[in-house]
Amino acid sequence: MAPTPTLSRRRLLGGAGAGALLLGTGLVDVGDAGAAVRLRRNPFTLGVASGDPRPDGVVLWTRLAPEPFEPDGRGGMGKKSVRVRWEVAADERFRRVVRRGSAVASAELGHSVHPEVDGLEPDRRYWYRFRVGDHLSPVGRTRTFPRRGSAPKDLRFAFASCQAWHDGYYTAYDHMAEEDLDLVVHLGDYLYEKGLKSNKRGVDLPAHFDPETFSLARYRLQYALYKAERPLQRAHAAFPWIQTIDDHEVENNFADDRSQADTGSDQDPAVFRRRRARAFQAMYENMPLRRSQLPDGPDVRLHRRLPYGTLADFTMLDTRQYRSDQPCGDGESASCDERYDPDQTMLGGKQKRWLLDGFSSSRAQWQVLGNQAPMGQTDLTPGGDETRVYLDPWDGYVAERNQVLGEAQDRGVRNLVVITGDRHQNYALDLKRDYDDARSAVVGTEFVGTSITSGGDGGDRTPEIANLLAANPHFRFANSQRGYVRVHVDRERWRSDFRVVPYVLRKGAPVSTRASLVVQDGRPGVQTS
Repeated sequence: MAPTPTLSRRRLLGGAGAGALLLGTGLVDVGDAGAAVRLRRNPFTLGVASGDPRPDGVVLWTRLAPEPFEPDGRGGMGKKSVRVRWEVAADERFRRVVRRGSAVASAELGHSVHPEVDGLEPDRRYWYRFRVGDHLSPVGRTRTFPRRGSAPKDLRFAFASCQAWHDGYYTAYDHMAEEDLDLVVHLGDYLYEKGLKSNKRGVDLPAHFDPETFSLARYRLQYALYKAERPLQRAHAAFPWIQTIDDHEVENNFADDRSQADTGSDQDPAVFRRRRARAFQAMYENMPLRRSQLPDGPDVRLHRRLPYGTLADFTMLDTRQYRSDQPCGDGESASCDERYDPDQTMLGGKQKRWLLDGFSSSRAQWQVLGNQAPMGQTDLTPGGDETRVYLDPWDGYVAERNQVLGEAQDRGVRNLVVITGDRHQNYALDLKRDYDDARSAVVGTEFVGTSITSGGDGGDRTPEIANLLAANPHFRFANSQRGYVRVHVDRERWRSDFRVVPYVLRKGAPVSTRASLVVQDGRPGVQTS
C-alpha cells in the first residue's frame, strides 16, 4: 500500500500567506476560501462534542461529512475549505449567546474544527451549536470546571472504554446520556483498527471497510462509522469529555515505535511511525482536543492534568508512546524475570517525572489517574503456586509500578484513585506498594471499567471471573458484563457504581447497577457502600 501523506505540526501551524491555519483558535487566514460554499446535504452527520473543560472555557468539535462513508475518506466534502460558525449560549434556546465566532474546516484536517472558547464563567453549564450555510448542527451541552483553588462540594462523572463497533450496539451510551454528570472520561480504544468484513452485528458494509486500517482515508472511514452511531453522539452532546487513547486507535499492543507485528514491513519502526502518524491525525480530527494535542507527525502530547478545583485532579497518562517493548515477547507468563527490570518503563522518563512532581505539587483531595491498562496485579492462576500475568499492562513493568505507587504514598497523596479501561471486565481492587510482599501497605484504589461493547455480550460470574477473585485477594469485585462506571465524589468519599447492560448484540438493553464500591477519604482501598 502506498504511503498516505500526513501533516506535521510545522505544516499545519507554520507558513505564511493565504491558507496558513491557526488551529483551534477560530482564527484562520484563508482569504475567501471558506466564504461561500453551499452544501446540499446535512454536513453534521457525525454530531458535535466538547472536551477538556477549564474554569474559563472548553474546546468544541465537529467534523463536516455530508457523505461520511465515501471511500476516499473525505466525507463528501472534496478539497474546498468551509467556514463554520459557532455559538455558545447560557440557555438551550440560545436567547443569551455569550460567545460566537468562526473556524475554517479544511481538507487537510478532514474538515474538522476545534474552536477553543474562553471567557466563560466557571462551574456552569452552557449550550453550543455550529452553522454552515443553511445547515444548523444538533445542540450540545457542556460545562466549565470550577475555579482553580475553589472547593466544589462534589463531582459526578462516568468513565468508559473499549467500544468495538463490530462487537455490538452502543446502548450503554444511551443510558449514560441520561445520567446526571459533569463530564465523561474516555480511557481508550475509542476505535479498533481491524477490518469489518464480518461483524457480530451482522451488518453488510461496503467493501472499502473490509481491510485493516493503514491509510489516513481508512482511519477516517473507521471513525466515521463509529461516530455515526446515535447513542455515542448523544453522550458526546450531553457532557464535555476528557479523552485519551490506548492501543487500538493505532494497532493492538503497540509499544512506542514498535508494531506488534512479528513479520512484514511493519516490523520496521520507520514504517510503523508512518502508520502512527496517520492514526494520530485521524484521532485528532475526530476528538474534541485542544491544539496542544495536535500531532506532530507520529508524536502527540496526550498526558495532561485538569484540576477540578481542590476536590480532584484528573491526571491523564499516556502508557503507549513512551513505553519499553513488552517483556518476554508480550502475551502472558509465570516465569518472566524481565518484568522486574528497573529499566522497563510504561511512562518514559519525562512523563514519569511530570507525574511524580504532580504528586508533590497537587492541592487536590482526590488524585485521579486516567490510565489505559490495569495497574494492580491481576494473577490469572489461583492456588498460590505461581503468579501468571499479562505482560502488556503494568504487570509487565513491576519496578516502575512499585515506584509510582510508593512515591504517591511518600509524597503525601491523600487519596490515590486509578481509573482504567482495556480489560473488558469490571474490577475494584486495592493498590499495594509491592504485591510480592504480603505485608505491603495498601496505598491506593483502582477501578477498572468494562467495555462498552468489546467482547460481545459478556456475562456476570464467569469461570474467568471466579479464577480472578480466587487468585487475587486484593480484588473486592469483578464482573464481565458490558457498560460503564458512574462516579460520585465529595469531601467524605468516592463511590463507583458499575452500570451494566445484559446484552449488546441486539438493541434496547436495560441498564442496572451491578455493584457500588466506596473509598473513604484518607483510607486507601475499596469498601462496600
